[in-house]
Amino acid sequence: MGLIGFIQVFNIIIIAIGTLLYMCCRSLTFSSSSSAADSDVSAADSAVDSTVVAADDAADIPRRREKYDVFISFRGEDTRNTFTSHLHAALQQKNIETYIDNRLKRGEAIGPALLKAIKKSTLWVIIFSQKYASSTWCLEELVHILKCNDRGQSVIPIFYHTHASDVRKQKGSYAVAFAEHQKRVKDSIDKVPEWKEALTNAANIAGFHHSENTG
Repeated sequence: MGLIGFIQVFNIIIIAIGTLLYMCCRSLTFSSSSSAADSDVSAADSAVDSTVVAADDAADIPRRREKYDVFISFRGEDTRNTFTSHLHAALQQKNIETYIDNRLKRGEAIGPALLKAIKKSTLWVIIFSQKYASSTWCLEELVHILKCNDRGQSVIPIFYHTHASDVRKQKGSYAVAFAEHQKRVKDSIDKVPEWKEALTNAANIAGFHHSENTG
């Protein structure tokens, strides 16, 4: 894809993340202020106004202790040094606290620290690359992300050089990945249907498409 097309798509994604994060922060602030209104209406109104002004610029979004604004799920071999690294850097420049797992994932089990990071994030960005489904780690991340999303927060799918229909219906490289999982995963009878359901549900969410033909 051309450089201009890449920049346009990238900027739209950053703006969307900032907007959704602002809306989440405003909703949480409004809810908190409403609860305190019975004891001090004026103070609550002032707190809401101050938060709205601060959140108007993504760079002013406050950092929350032991929490993350955005959690990025991705397959390292596909996008770590390209799209994901650029996205992470851009979010950090906007002062948006972002969790990104840079460790080599040698095992299949997700550790407690990662589960905690998923649970304590406000938004989740899922970068569906061609070989995303080949990683059982990524699939487990996705399952836990969607469970957390039941709280009413937001998932932002990005289809990176792949099609939403392939993710939704597990076609193409996703079909190949699941054929391998059926052979290798010990708990495939339970795990594979859960992973497929998670992919289908996530791909049904409106997201962004990033391909060589974009732009």
